[in-house]
Amino acid sequence: MTASPTAPSPATAASDNGVATTRWLATGSLLALIALCLAWELVVAPLRPGGSWLAIKALPLCIPLAGILKNRMYTYRWVSLVIWLYFTEGVVRGWSDQPPSQWLALIEVALCLILFTACTLHVRLRQRNAKAAAALAEAPADSGTAAPAAH
Repeated sequence: MTASPTAPSPATAASDNGVATTRWLATGSLLALIALCLAWELVVAPLRPGGSWLAIKALPLCIPLAGILKNRMYTYRWVSLVIWLYFTEGVVRGWSDQPPSQWLALIEVALCLILFTACTLHVRLRQRNAKAAAALAEAPADSGTAAPAAH
């Protein structure tokens, strides 16, 4: 019995589950990073009492949020590159600041690593799924035109 074209194979279903997981990880870590940046510079450990203008560092993180929520592949790609700026800031401030700012910097580093990993895995899984779907689409067409084997 042949599998119907609408029924996903177990490998495809697992891969689709991985895409959904990486999407939610990317979205959650991006939102957590925005919240961390705002809380860090406005409330928890601002550079100056009453808050700091450094809180505007959260604004560039809001730009890719719409693309991530709309599941745009291009957004996942460029976020995985831009996030290294925040990673660098977290490493520098984790090394040079005093607690509690130091702890917040280490949390920033962890969130950046989660976001980078989620974005790269998301792109990789979606590309793999697209290649598999293209191969499946070509397979029935190729099977009908194949030359018979010589005996």
